[in-house]
Amino acid sequence: MRLVDVHARYARRTPWVLRGVDVELGPGETVVIEGRNGSGKSTLLRVIAGLLPVGRGELSGRPAVVGWLPERLPLGRPFTVRRYLQAMARVQGLTTDEARARIDELAGRLRLTEFLDTSFASVSQGTRRKVGLTQALLRRPGLLVMDEPWEGLDATSQKEVPALVAEVTAAGGFCVVTDHRGRSGDLGPTRHWTLEAGRVSDTCPVSEDRDVRSEP
Repeated sequence: MRLVDVHARYARRTPWVLRGVDVELGPGETVVIEGRNGSGKSTLLRVIAGLLPVGRGELSGRPAVVGWLPERLPLGRPFTVRRYLQAMARVQGLTTDEARARIDELAGRLRLTEFLDTSFASVSQGTRRKVGLTQALLRRPGLLVMDEPWEGLDATSQKEVPALVAEVTAAGGFCVVTDHRGRSGDLGPTRHWTLEAGRVSDTCPVSEDRDVRSEP
């Protein structure tokens, strides 16, 4: 996936939030987007996920299936967690049986099972984050975009995040995350895109394991 001279903003005649972003992400790679508050991290996530159009420049190579975890889900959902996830699964093209199996699998891994038949509006913010993560993964994504995926999760569920990311990248997919908790080190080797004044600098740190293997 490649971004070439990408500019983005939320309305015409307003300042560009992203200005000339030039980056590339290869199959199986994970990127952590870093930067100060207001630097445009969430804007870049939305552009990559296809939720905000590119104003200038070009984005190519985005996979057909994108999993999107926003920072917050809307609160006013007049049904249970299970019904919400079933509705999202239908939108994503899963059959009833596929949806049931995938919801049960992910709910078990994220300790969400006991809340499936609870009103969406009554669950805690942490549980909503689990619901958001589940809906992002219902149909196995080629691109997983997550805004602060560890936020609000209990310790057990936080430990599941690297495994979920690894499943996407092991299949040749891409993963892009923001992380103010400093948990991205759990994801293994990652690239880092640092946003400043709407532009991105790209670093690709080499893991210790790779250093050892490269020694003569």
